[in-house]
Amino acid sequence: MVGLGAPDDAAVWRLEDGQALVVSTDFFTPVVDDPYDYGAIAAANALSDVYAMGARPILALNVACLPPSLPLDMVQRISRGAAEKVREAGAVIAGGHSVQDDEPKVGLVALGLAPADRLMTKASARPGDILVLTKPLGTGVTTTALKAEQAERQHVEQAVAWMKVLNASVSRLAVQHHVKAATDVTGFSLLGHASEMAQASGVGVRFYASSIPVLTGARSYVARHHVPGGTYDNQLYFGPQVVFSQAVDEEARILLFDSQTSGGLLVAVPPDELAGFLEDAQEAKVPAWVIGSVESERGIRVVPESHPTAKDAAPSGGIPGSYELLIDSNQTP
Repeated sequence: MVGLGAPDDAAVWRLEDGQALVVSTDFFTPVVDDPYDYGAIAAANALSDVYAMGARPILALNVACLPPSLPLDMVQRISRGAAEKVREAGAVIAGGHSVQDDEPKVGLVALGLAPADRLMTKASARPGDILVLTKPLGTGVTTTALKAEQAERQHVEQAVAWMKVLNASVSRLAVQHHVKAATDVTGFSLLGHASEMAQASGVGVRFYASSIPVLTGARSYVARHHVPGGTYDNQLYFGPQVVFSQAVDEEARILLFDSQTSGGLLVAVPPDELAGFLEDAQEAKVPAWVIGSVESERGIRVVPESHPTAKDAAPSGGIPGSYELLIDSNQTP
């Protein structure tokens, strides 16, 4: 049903009973110092591809490339972090494979099930859909500052807390409210993944910068040039597809291209489902920011205003850490 011909988050194979098997893999080098957190974040990130398709994870395979010199207790803590995150998702680790490598690389092959007629894909956004984001941006610049030993402890703790959050609840809510298009915001950035969604769906997207959440401190790390190489790659590759208002400053533009780890879902909610989606999200303490709209005119546009239907903040409950908005609308020309 979904393969190499589509820029989607996972492959999908139709089963005979009306179900679809969703399969993906992801792994990466350490983004944080604590081994347990590294394993948990790597697992949450890999499972996110399954959630982005509207599927329920059922099992996972470990993928590990580890230096022989890595202390055994660190290996155990990485493995425990991943295993407990998979268990939290209601899935099981059914095996895996490891090889020796000079630098650690950890992740999962993740498998999930979904009703074949309820899949979410990047190719299903329609004009009028409202774009909702479920985690703040800025993990790329924050973890880059951490590597340079320039990040503030509370900012790192907030980033880690967000990266460890599974996208399970928002995926279930999206399916319940008949969302057909979604993607998880990871290495290709918000604008990169939105560009893929717009191109696959044959639509355009308008983002409202004053409604987009970012991690506290993220703007300051951009200003101090703690920007990962992947963010600049995203800007180079996807930049020609994006038109920015002049009021959107350089720090904000870079954060919109920031390469994320274990980011939130970007879901295209049908307009007649938006109120119910947001109400259920608030009741379930699922963060949800209304940040954009799907339009018929092709291309990606970023304007400085708030989205007309956006609330000032996400639900107060269930938030792992503080955040700020990409642009302070009170200071926007």
